[in-house]
Amino acid sequence: MSAWARTLDQLMRERAAALFGYAYVLTGNADDAEDLLQDALVRTFRSGKRIGTLDSTHAYVKRAISTTFIDRHRRASARPSRDRGDDGDYSLARASAAGPDHAGRVDAQLDLHAAILTLPPRERACVVLRYLDDLPVAGVASELGLAVGTVKRYLSDAVARLREVCADVDFDTPESIPVDAHFQGGR
Repeated sequence: MSAWARTLDQLMRERAAALFGYAYVLTGNADDAEDLLQDALVRTFRSGKRIGTLDSTHAYVKRAISTTFIDRHRRASARPSRDRGDDGDYSLARASAAGPDHAGRVDAQLDLHAAILTLPPRERACVVLRYLDDLPVAGVASELGLAVGTVKRYLSDAVARLREVCADVDFDTPESIPVDAHFQGGR
């Protein structure tokens, strides 16, 4: 087995759930998240060269996920498209809730996630990296290859939109955004 294949194997064994979760937060759909992760892995490993350590490979794949996501939306906005039905519509998820014990919290999380999905791709990527991945603004700028001022503008616009829908979420402290972390591995 080649060095790049060993790195890919180790990455998928140890970090696949975290990478899928990151892609899912951006896309809002499990099938689209799988496709996005697959495309990012192909972009990362198509040359056959070893990337480096597991941490650097993980970071590289995350960046590939972000750029692939933004590129897809840029390409899609340039082409005419059909309505895709209920993509991003969580009314069906609310209607089939199992029990009323924590429905309010689940509804708030679904509302926040639905609101994040309404953001333009770059704003969404900035919000995810800043508030869900807990990167500083400079880190978000570096990750997306943008100027710090541009990231601040995207975050400002996105937070203003999100506050309209989710007034109870405090975007000043990244820890206040309700996220259920089902996977506790990875980094």
